[in-house]
Amino acid sequence: MAKKSPAKKPAYTKSQYLKWYQDMLLIRRFEESCGNLYLQQKFGGFCHLYIGQEAIAAGFASAMIKGDKIITAYRDHAHPLALGMDPNTVMAELYGKTTGSSKGKGGSMHMFDKDLNMMGGHGIVGAQIPMGAGIAFAEKYNGTKNVCMTFMGDGAVRQGALHETFNMAMLWKLPVVFIIENNNYAMGTSIERTTNVTDLSKLGLSYDLPGESVDGMRVESVHEAIQKAANHCRDGKGPYLLDIRTYRYKGHSMSDPQKYRTKEEVNEYKNQDPISQVLKTIKGQGWLTEKQIENIDSKVKQRVQDSVTFAEESPLATEDELFKDVYMQEDYPYITN
Repeated sequence: MAKKSPAKKPAYTKSQYLKWYQDMLLIRRFEESCGNLYLQQKFGGFCHLYIGQEAIAAGFASAMIKGDKIITAYRDHAHPLALGMDPNTVMAELYGKTTGSSKGKGGSMHMFDKDLNMMGGHGIVGAQIPMGAGIAFAEKYNGTKNVCMTFMGDGAVRQGALHETFNMAMLWKLPVVFIIENNNYAMGTSIERTTNVTDLSKLGLSYDLPGESVDGMRVESVHEAIQKAANHCRDGKGPYLLDIRTYRYKGHSMSDPQKYRTKEEVNEYKNQDPISQVLKTIKGQGWLTEKQIENIDSKVKQRVQDSVTFAEESPLATEDELFKDVYMQEDYPYITN
């Protein structure tokens, strides 16, 4: 009988793969819970789930160094979780409770944490693109080696502000990594229906802005690409563009009937599931037993349930909180707290 070939040596350490697995699993279970809670009308507003895109969140978090900043759009629950924000805080924000990351005033689309350098999720399509360059400008002005990771969707790249930002970022050699979370659809419109240039990594060519496409279903590829792009910025060479190709298993938002794509297409991407790929490596190396894997899943599910309990038991804002942290008193003397 032929001897079984040993499993291929993985690119990273056991601890890194376990961290990626647990982070992505937390994001997946958290988002699944959010979807169920939204259908139960536990919280309102818009809700955009990250299910299927977890490799991007885990990969960028492991590639960052202390001091780097991130800013993103409204599909923003995963980014703070990957950075280490307490799930209690994220869930409470969804519920509009005072214990949330923005004291319940931001909701699903506006996660923020100054201590984690999470400079917010933003609800206006593409608004975070020039803001990310502004944050990078401040880092350059202050003489740091920090980089601003600026996330956007493939729909946001159609905003004119992107081109203005690319031009200034290259002119001033700003330390900003522009990251397109390219999940193929701007709401319900495919890339092919909006542009002749479907390789979004080429969008910066007229500004001499370097870019590349990345397999967003593999956390290793995301980690490596973001690390490379960030080092490019730290060396004073200016911005870098990443077209990270991923896929969302759910609709654009919870109100999306998803009639613009087939079940076969969704299943094709599910066969490349980022969590399953990492788990395959873990199993192949014999790093965890089936029992240990089940225990991790149970603990993650319990952690998410604990965040729901925390959010439901947290207080809503009182009337005197309405104008706090919104306006400066000296600028608006007619507003009283």
